[in-house]
Amino acid sequence: MSKENKSIHDFDLNLICEYFSGVERQGPGSPEVILKALSFIKNLSSESIIADIGCGTGGQTMFLAQNAPGQITGVDIFPDFINIFNNNAATLNINERVKGVVGSMDNLSFKDEELDLIWSEGAIYNIGFERGLKEWRKFLKKGGYIAVSEATWFTNERPHEINEFWMKEYPGIDTIPNKVMQLQNAGYIPVATFNLPEECWTENFYEPQVEWQIEYLEKHSDNKFAREFVESQRYETDLYYKYKEYYGYTFYIGKKI
Repeated sequence: MSKENKSIHDFDLNLICEYFSGVERQGPGSPEVILKALSFIKNLSSESIIADIGCGTGGQTMFLAQNAPGQITGVDIFPDFINIFNNNAATLNINERVKGVVGSMDNLSFKDEELDLIWSEGAIYNIGFERGLKEWRKFLKKGGYIAVSEATWFTNERPHEINEFWMKEYPGIDTIPNKVMQLQNAGYIPVATFNLPEECWTENFYEPQVEWQIEYLEKHSDNKFAREFVESQRYETDLYYKYKEYYGYTFYIGKKI
């Protein structure tokens, strides 16, 4: 298997966790995008209960907490991510209302109709967009919101190379109209969709990895799989710059019926 054809799912989870612990964001996004998504979500108060599912180290969660009221629980499967998450919350003095817990998005511990908002940036693909929308819905109060960013095709046709890459990485990728239909079929009123700007990928996600990759490779100089993982990340970066007009992340916001 060549490095170009190796999926992120082919690598050791501990290596992946360590790699992404070294950068602030585990996926594309920005403070501006968070504020835009929040502008479509109504009736949040200090009594609101919010979950950030697949929160990573909480780069986006901390900003969300500083711009939205309520109690926020971040959920991620990696304990190291959650340790960083809780340290960040303590540093910002928001740990009384922001906490991270270790958990799996396919076995969440929230009560039925407990949440006012489910937030998930670039993570729902781990369970699948349709499945996540359907399974997480029960945790939302009636009238509660779901806001997720998701890999999306911007065109109906695209070059073979990028199509092949995404069919292996995430066959659930689809066009905006099809994703909105999935949102509606899962029991939500579609409220808004918007595409993440290019700098969410370049300046905020790929560029911060460059310096860290050098340090990471020095630490794991004898580890073949670490080298291959970095090569796979560099290949993904090259693909984005080459084919960014064909795909990206779209924010989908829905309201539970």
